[in-house]
Amino acid sequence: MPKDLFENVCEEKLFSELFMKHSKELHDFIYYKYGEHIDPKDRVQEAFIKLWDNCKKVPLQKARSFLFTVANNLTLNQLKHNKVKLKFQQTEHRHKTNENPEFVLEEKEYLQKYQNALSKLTEPQRVAFLLNRIEGKKHQEIADLLNISRKAVEKRIYGALEKLRKEIDGI
Repeated sequence: MPKDLFENVCEEKLFSELFMKHSKELHDFIYYKYGEHIDPKDRVQEAFIKLWDNCKKVPLQKARSFLFTVANNLTLNQLKHNKVKLKFQQTEHRHKTNENPEFVLEEKEYLQKYQNALSKLTEPQRVAFLLNRIEGKKHQEIADLLNISRKAVEKRIYGALEKLRKEIDGI
């Protein structure tokens, strides 16, 4: 009874022999066709990885053509990707905004006032306030997290809001 050839490619010894037999030839094929800049060693490795992943589907007689087809397709995909990267690098990127300099300056000043006002809050107020406003947690979630009552959380948050309103003019 003939041996099933599909299983043979998955055997480590045979796979190793395939690598020894075809890796240099595959490397030279990619190198001569596309050049050194495409890094043919990587394409060879990736082709053999694909062969290993599909070893049960690829018969021994078709292993060589599978490797060359996969390596060629991987190389073509890499070239397409390089073209996209080059096209993106050549496009002019605007670093402009529609905001006028006065608005940007006011925003920075406001942020500084906000940071100063936050630093003047007590630790419990700051923690409760930031958990609520920055992380979006509800009062009950904060209470469970800090092991305090919901009313205590509300008191801390509202106390923090009062202090922030006093510290930051124009809100």
